[in-house]
Amino acid sequence: MKNYDLSGKVALVTGAGRARGLGEGIASKLAECGASVLITDLGESPDENMPDRHIGATDSMQAVVQGIRDRGGVADAFPLDVRDESQVEAAVAHAVESFGRLDILVNNAGIGYLIAACTELTEDKWDAVLDVNLKGPFLCTKHAARRMISQGEGGRVINIASQAAKSSFPHMAAYTASKHGLVGLTRTCALELGPHGITVNAVCPNHVTTGLGAVQNDYFSNHFGLTLEQYIDNIRTRNPMRREGKVADTANAVAFLCSDQAIYINGDSLNVTGGEEMH
Repeated sequence: MKNYDLSGKVALVTGAGRARGLGEGIASKLAECGASVLITDLGESPDENMPDRHIGATDSMQAVVQGIRDRGGVADAFPLDVRDESQVEAAVAHAVESFGRLDILVNNAGIGYLIAACTELTEDKWDAVLDVNLKGPFLCTKHAARRMISQGEGGRVINIASQAAKSSFPHMAAYTASKHGLVGLTRTCALELGPHGITVNAVCPNHVTTGLGAVQNDYFSNHFGLTLEQYIDNIRTRNPMRREGKVADTANAVAFLCSDQAIYINGDSLNVTGGEEMH
């Protein structure tokens, strides 16, 4: 299949500094389609709720960039805590300084590993999830959209939501609430930014066994008293396509929404689930 043509476009992708993660897959796909890509991630752990094993460290970010360059793409890296508005402003400025403009924002950074029953979930963990998963996309959209408006040539904002944005999961109150909220943010920003030629959409993937997905697999297989193999087999069985989601499924959907072919799609929340939500 021929790639969508994103030649001359510049994309900023948050939470893209981990190998084999959704962010890396999305950034790599956009670069493959011709976009110049700014990879952002934390770089180093800011606190106990975001430990080293769950973030994109500086060396990992650079490895993602080098992988894109090795395949002939254009990429750079920039450390970013999406909860900090001054850092968000700096990341947008770096994209413009490095590549001359900003056309695409992919809000991918998220926390999905702080899992607990709502009666046991601590306030600091609730705040961490909502700050990264919902406040972060708001701040990034705010400053990316300002740049896109000033350029006067439209743009694309893609929010990586989840199947949890349209359904519920036990022990994931904060995550589910944040992803439902992200759909609301998507719709409101689509209304406001559409007159400027900026479309805002969400992609809602089902379970993908990335590093984050593996943590969820371990937790829920234990919670339901299943072996890991049994739990994963259940995921496949309840899906009409009889498989889990893949990173490429989400990356391909993002590339489409960034392309000219999707210019009249705005405020949508696209399921990339194999039809699992209908089962």
